[in-house]
Amino acid sequence: MTDEYNPPQIWTWEAGNGGQFASINRPVAGPTHDKDLPVGKHPLQLYSLATPNGQKVTIMLEELLAKGHTGAEYDAWLIDIGDGDQFGSGFVEVNPNSKIPAMMDHSISPPLRLFESGSILLYLAEKFGDFLPTDLAARTQALNWLFWQMGSAPFVGGGFGHFYHYAPIKIKYAIDRYAMETKRQLDVLNRHLADHRFMAGDEYSIADMAIFPWYGRLTTGGVYGDAATFLQGASYEHVLRWNKEIEARPAVQRGMMVNRTSGDPSGQLHERHDATDFDTRTQDKLETQL
Repeated sequence: MTDEYNPPQIWTWEAGNGGQFASINRPVAGPTHDKDLPVGKHPLQLYSLATPNGQKVTIMLEELLAKGHTGAEYDAWLIDIGDGDQFGSGFVEVNPNSKIPAMMDHSISPPLRLFESGSILLYLAEKFGDFLPTDLAARTQALNWLFWQMGSAPFVGGGFGHFYHYAPIKIKYAIDRYAMETKRQLDVLNRHLADHRFMAGDEYSIADMAIFPWYGRLTTGGVYGDAATFLQGASYEHVLRWNKEIEARPAVQRGMMVNRTSGDPSGQLHERHDATDFDTRTQDKLETQL
């Protein structure tokens, strides 16, 4: 790619274009192969990976269980997007957009499919009557911030994260463009959290669960290499305060482990089918059994 590049009149797809994500990106929808999804013993069946979007839902499920909502017990199945699991026929039936997370609720007849992380969070909050304020003003603020995250995060992940950390070549214009937008979003959060304990006020909600895996970890070095230094993450003091409080929650810590396949093996729980799996089936324990 050079400064002299001129887009053709009609774009055509070149196999392999896209660096390390070439195998998971394509210009058409639909399945590439037949593959049924597994179904476990619980009504809620989650098909996901521990990306920030996937972690939103596992955090919510663990928080619901911690509050005593036994109906929120779930099976979490690993969807390896690097291997193209999201293009299997079973997964596409649940999410025609072929993105994680996706969920089936088998407590309803016929079973109900769910996709888009924000939609899943809202569904679970309404199903179990928790983590979404009942007061109209606070509920509206929680939903404002939930949808803010859903609309804003693509600039962080697909924009800044991609061009700064993943792209096969470094393009100054692209990195500058998305770094500017990412810092603007962090400033939006920092200003809001200067006057509010959580996103919707004093009540922890699905808005916090949606925003934390993206922006909290971005400011503390949890994603995109040394992005926290590049973006001066330490300067967003109110985001850091909020992040520290959420990160300390045991349910959040568990939720971050589910469907995780990278990092410390003791923090990886590739699949989750029972609460005891956190004690017996983390990757470090499985490896010692081999």
